[in-house]
Amino acid sequence: MSATPASLPAASPDWVTLVREKVESLRFGIVQIVVHDRKVIQIERTEKTRLDPSGTEPPARRERL
Repeated sequence: MSATPASLPAASPDWVTLVREKVESLRFGIVQIVVHDRKVIQIERTEKTRLDPSGTEPPARRERL
């Protein structure tokens, strides 16, 4: 069962807010949560830049607010 924003408690732990921010600002990539002794100790974000296979156009950019 996955947690959706509607199913998260009103007072989410700080790490949930951080993960949400990392995911919302990511177009292509990975967000990893590192857990030690049942506690989130680290959040890693890897962003990928996708290029057009033909190499004729620059990658599409999404405007950031």
